[in-house]
Amino acid sequence: MAVATRGARGGSSFRSFFSFRIFISAMFFLLFVATLSVLFTTNPSTSNDDSDLPTTGNAYVHRTFLALKSDPLRTRVELIHQQAKDHIALVNAYGAYARKLKLDISKQLKMFDELARNFSDIVMKPTYRASLFESDGPIEEDVLRQFEKEVKDRVKIARMMIVEAKENYDNQLKIQKLKDTIFAVHESLAKAKKNGAMASLISAKSIPKSLHCLAMRLMGEKISNPEKYRDEGPKPEFEDPTLYHYAIFSDNVIAVSVVVRSVVKNANEPWKHVFHVVTNRMNVGAMKVWFKMRPIEGGAFLEVKSVEEFTFLNSSYVPILRQLESAKMKQRYLENQADNATNDANVKNAKSLSMLDHLRFYLPEMYPKLYKILLLDDDVVVQKDLTGLWKIDLDGKVNGAVEICFGSFHRYAQYLNFSHPLIKERFNPKACAWAYGMNIFNLDAWRQEKSTDSYHYWQSMNEDQTLWKAGTLPPGLITFYSTTKSLDKSWHVLGLGYNPSISMDEISNAAVIHYNGNMKPWLDIALNQYKNLWTKYVDNDMEFVQMCNFGL
Repeated sequence: MAVATRGARGGSSFRSFFSFRIFISAMFFLLFVATLSVLFTTNPSTSNDDSDLPTTGNAYVHRTFLALKSDPLRTRVELIHQQAKDHIALVNAYGAYARKLKLDISKQLKMFDELARNFSDIVMKPTYRASLFESDGPIEEDVLRQFEKEVKDRVKIARMMIVEAKENYDNQLKIQKLKDTIFAVHESLAKAKKNGAMASLISAKSIPKSLHCLAMRLMGEKISNPEKYRDEGPKPEFEDPTLYHYAIFSDNVIAVSVVVRSVVKNANEPWKHVFHVVTNRMNVGAMKVWFKMRPIEGGAFLEVKSVEEFTFLNSSYVPILRQLESAKMKQRYLENQADNATNDANVKNAKSLSMLDHLRFYLPEMYPKLYKILLLDDDVVVQKDLTGLWKIDLDGKVNGAVEICFGSFHRYAQYLNFSHPLIKERFNPKACAWAYGMNIFNLDAWRQEKSTDSYHYWQSMNEDQTLWKAGTLPPGLITFYSTTKSLDKSWHVLGLGYNPSISMDEISNAAVIHYNGNMKPWLDIALNQYKNLWTKYVDNDMEFVQMCNFGL
């Protein structure tokens, strides 16, 4: 039974397979018949307006089939025609690409355009249209040969031109990509410089924790012992014109102490030196306590005052105070800070609109009984006796300063806007600039020249900052334009706050070294190779310096 059952199942499977093959054969036969009926019953539509052969749909299939049946040369026509169209597209593509790259090869562009037109003209020739494309009759072999020859000649020319031009286009593409890369790198570099300048500016403007700590400790000492730190009356030495007078304007206690200590330690006769320190109201108490706790060595004299004690310095008299009250001026100042930060030779710790900095234009009125005074910035260190500066004959000029120009750098054109007619007609753009930081002023000549009045005029004219941007050097260059005496460069060496390449021989021979720039010696960002020249004058024995962890 089992054998019979398996036999029955095997026969059934065989019959099923045979039936499936019959079904498939029938389907292919029907499909073939349907295809033939479509080919022989559909009427192809042609257009007398189109010179190209139909390429889609039943019309193309029908015509191709008939062509194969009636004339084998029709296939060659189609192939040659297609080759011509392909090269037209290729030539046009190279021409368009050349225009996009703006290549200076007008001759080649003209040849590409002309070649594309020639391809089109061949196809559009009446002889070829009538014999090869529009006629349903047999194709003349001579006409076809002529058509093929003309097409192949132009194909050969096109290929030669493309081979010749391809290398140029590839090089131009590489050049364009390189230009794009260079542009992107420049953009990134400019952005990085701007960010770096802003970061440096923030570092320079910020008050280090150690300085804040020192000021708080000093004020705490004054509050705890008010009797000990009572103000003393003025001493006659403060107005004695026969002594050597120094003006220091700063709100930085430790910086002022370094300047004073360095002057006294290197002075041959320190008891003949008088220091006039002016600070703001917030720091005047701390400054007085410091010099009470740490009196000047060698018998030198020192007085500390606040800006507010000079009552003539008010907004009705001082243009910069009026401008500081202007919202427009403040906004322009803030916008210019990042730009000014990159000009290391002129930025004084980003405080160029502080009244403390502009006190330098009022020295004769602040010290009416003095004949000469030496202005020192708070970021300098004195390495030699400076009394020789008082012996220099200034030839009747107001300001004795070291010039900083070399080549085309640090000329007036870099500090003033010579596109402004007022600047252009009054000053020479190639005039050599000089430096603030160590300046010996003849106050008698100042009064005679009325330099303060000149400063007021120009500062008032620059309220919208069209003559120069924020800073104290540009108005100084204008005010003392023809009244500055150039000093020997060994008196004043600059750049220790931004230039790491200054010669140590030049530094050691200098009477005054200047940490102008943002890398001040009391900041963490200071240049290490110059820092010890400043730190050796820090009073490390002062208890508050140790408590505030200066890390010097």
